Amino acid sequence: MPLIIFLVECGLELIPKQLKNHPAIRKNIVKNNFSSLLLDNAIHHSAMIKLEDKEKRGRPDIIHNCLLQALGSPLNKNGLLSFYIHTTHNRTFKINSEIKITRNYNRFKGLMAKLLIDGSIDFEGVPLISEVNQSIKDCIKSIKNNSIKLLTKRGELIQQHLSVFKKKSSKNEIIIIGGFQKGFFSHDILELSDNLISISKYSLDASIVVNKIINFYEIIHNII
Repeated sequence: MPLIIFLVECGLELIPKQLKNHPAIRKNIVKNNFSSLLLDNAIHHSAMIKLEDKEKRGRPDIIHNCLLQALGSPLNKNGLLSFYIHTTHNRTFKINSEIKITRNYNRFKGLMAKLLIDGSIDFEGVPLISEVNQSIKDCIKSIKNNSIKLLTKRGELIQQHLSVFKKKSSKNEIIIIGGFQKGFFSHDILELSDNLISISKYSLDASIVVNKIINFYEIIHNII
C-alpha cells in the first residue's frame, strides 16, 4: 500500500490585490515573469505585516524543500508514495509521482504561480500537478480503509519510531504534516484526525518531518 502524505495549510498564493501597490511588491514585479507573482515572505515581508495569518503565508520554499525530499526518495521511486499539497486558501493539489521538480527555487516559484493561475501543470497531455475539486476533508474521505495520523509537536511522543506504521497493515496510511513555519493547525484540519503524534521531542522543519516519516515507512517495508 502507498504512503499518502498531505502537506497542509501551505503558504502558497499569488500576491493579494491589497498588497500590489506596496513598494516591496512593486519593486520585485517583473513583466512576464511568473515567479514574481507569487507571495514570498523572503522578499515581501514588509508588505505582509498586516496580513491575517501572516505567519503561515508566503512560504513556497517550504513546499519546495518537502517535494525535493519526497519525490527523490526510494519510496517514491518504487511508486509507493502519494503526495498532496493543501494551501491556506483551501486549494488541494495532487502531485504526479513522476514529476521532476526543479532545484532552482525561482523556477519552482514560477511553476507554482502558473499552477495557481491555470489549476494544473501538464506535459504532453499528462497531468503533473492537478487540482483536486474537493475539500481536503472530502478528498481524505474518498480514500477508503484509511488510517490517519496528524504529526505535531503537541501530539503524543512516539517512543519507538518504527511503531508509527504496522508492517502487515492493509490500511491506506495517511499522514498529515503542517506546511507552515509558525502557528498551529486550524480547527478544520484538526477535525481530520484525533490521532495526533509527535516523532521528536524537538520542533522540526516540515521537510525533515517528511524525510523521517518516509524513512520510517521504507524501513518497515524493506524499501531501499
